[in-house]
Amino acid sequence: MTFRNGLASLLRPEDSVLVLIDHQPFQLANLNSHEPLMVINNSAGLAKAAKAFNVPTILTSVLAAQGGVIFPQITDVFPDQEVIDRTLINTWEDPKVVDVVKSTGRKQLVIAGLWTEICVAMPAIQAAGEGWDVTVVTDASGAVSVEAHEVAIQRMIGAGVNMMTWFAVAAEWQRDWARTDTLEGMVDVMKQHGGGSGIAFLWETQLLNTPVPDKTR
Repeated sequence: MTFRNGLASLLRPEDSVLVLIDHQPFQLANLNSHEPLMVINNSAGLAKAAKAFNVPTILTSVLAAQGGVIFPQITDVFPDQEVIDRTLINTWEDPKVVDVVKSTGRKQLVIAGLWTEICVAMPAIQAAGEGWDVTVVTDASGAVSVEAHEVAIQRMIGAGVNMMTWFAVAAEWQRDWARTDTLEGMVDVMKQHGGGSGIAFLWETQLLNTPVPDKTR
């Protein structure tokens, strides 16, 4: 196995392209590996992070007329973007999706979707075998059971796929808090989707903006 290590192995926004796969009602209805609200929150946070860092994002669904359209929490981030609807279960066998990804000229492929064991694992394993640097965002994905999710992760790791969580991806794209051009967008994403960390940041901001009482009066 080729180990993923060294500075060059970290994600870079200028080299990344994000593919969000099948975040649809049908898949969500049988999501049992995660609390559904968390997957909605995390996938929306990932989408907003990609937008903040100018990472090209491809949205794709499968049989949307039967399975429902992608969650508005994701599509609202990219209001003018076409969602590529497929019949193929394996996204990486759909030439339209692959051609759009290739047109970005980027080789760090970041994937999240429903379900992990099928619609994420298939394209991740195929793309890794074709030489792409593939990262799967595990907490913006989900499966029909905890076992299915964990087995899929083990299978993909065995195929050379990198595993990360959504906020780790955003932090790796930011890399340096001195990068002020993306800092505001990163902080906005954290405030909206970062849970306790976002609330703590808002609290710190409140405290910093609270005048110190004048004890001389």
